[in-house]
Amino acid sequence: MTKFRTTTLWAAVFALALTACGGSESNGNTTAVPVTTAAPSDQPATSADSGVTNGSALGLPIIDPLDVPTGEVAIAGSSTVFPLSTAVMSLWEDEGGPGYPIDSIGSGGGFERFCVEGASDISNASRPIKDEEVTACQAIGREPIEIRVGTDALSLVISNGNYFAQELTFEEIAIAFSLTNSDATWADVNPDFPAHPIQLFTPGSDSGTFDYFNEEVFDEADPSPILSSIAQIVGEDDNVTVQGVAGDGCTEGDLSTTCAIGYFGYAYYSENADVLQAVAVEGISPGDDSVNEGTYPLARPLFMYTAPSIVAEKPQVASFIAFYLERVDEVIGDVGYFPAPDEALQEAADKLAEAAGF
Repeated sequence: MTKFRTTTLWAAVFALALTACGGSESNGNTTAVPVTTAAPSDQPATSADSGVTNGSALGLPIIDPLDVPTGEVAIAGSSTVFPLSTAVMSLWEDEGGPGYPIDSIGSGGGFERFCVEGASDISNASRPIKDEEVTACQAIGREPIEIRVGTDALSLVISNGNYFAQELTFEEIAIAFSLTNSDATWADVNPDFPAHPIQLFTPGSDSGTFDYFNEEVFDEADPSPILSSIAQIVGEDDNVTVQGVAGDGCTEGDLSTTCAIGYFGYAYYSENADVLQAVAVEGISPGDDSVNEGTYPLARPLFMYTAPSIVAEKPQVASFIAFYLERVDEVIGDVGYFPAPDEALQEAADKLAEAAGF
């Protein structure tokens, strides 16, 4: 199985409280945070029509949110990318930019809206777009542009009461999420584990998190064994997993108590680290060091997608993405994710600049 490996990452600054939400959410619930204004170049060139000033570190225009072209920007997709986009939107609004809706519907649902319905301008994704989704986009005149915005460490979580599953192998994880017997216990996962009843939580098949987990744990099995297992499918509401795992009642010495496990993006674990434990996968725990060193086996890239036809019609889309790329590393660490490599951000900026004519 191919494991995604990160390269040089650097720590983000500025504090932001994460609002971990599922379902369709409006950015109006975000929390504003302090920001710094990017310094202009020595001889900036400005455009009143576009609301930009040339000269950013990535070679993109420096965006003034107060002056962006009017019009809506529809954003939908990954529940994993949702809190990151919400955080950047908070910066945007704090500088006077208009609010745009962000719907948390899963990566697959986001691509359906973007490539089939043509109803969104930006598609958030916690996995790369699939070939069939590209074909669907092209059928409606959209050539997807992939914009790398960060890195996640997909995290398996157990409750604070769990005293035996702090470290799991890929084989054990695969066994757990393949169980079909409603009376299964942790001893079925590993005979050395106590025979507590097991409970499993998973996002649905529209989720990029589900796709990535299935790819890494089950080698892209189709259909995934998860779908026929006893796992509870929580859709895009990761808070259901938080509540279900944290409240499982797992108690050492009482084999009648259930011990649960689930998985989601690192941001949701980080926000709930007081009530959850992160499982070490093959002996390596998710976190700054393991992601920066490229050793955590479930690290993955995070994306946004748009298309040249969209930014040509809606210059405000290009302005928002340019702002996003320039400012994302100010908040990404405190949201609970990790910066993309510098070269990946630059590549994303170059793609956007070409599409937008910056």
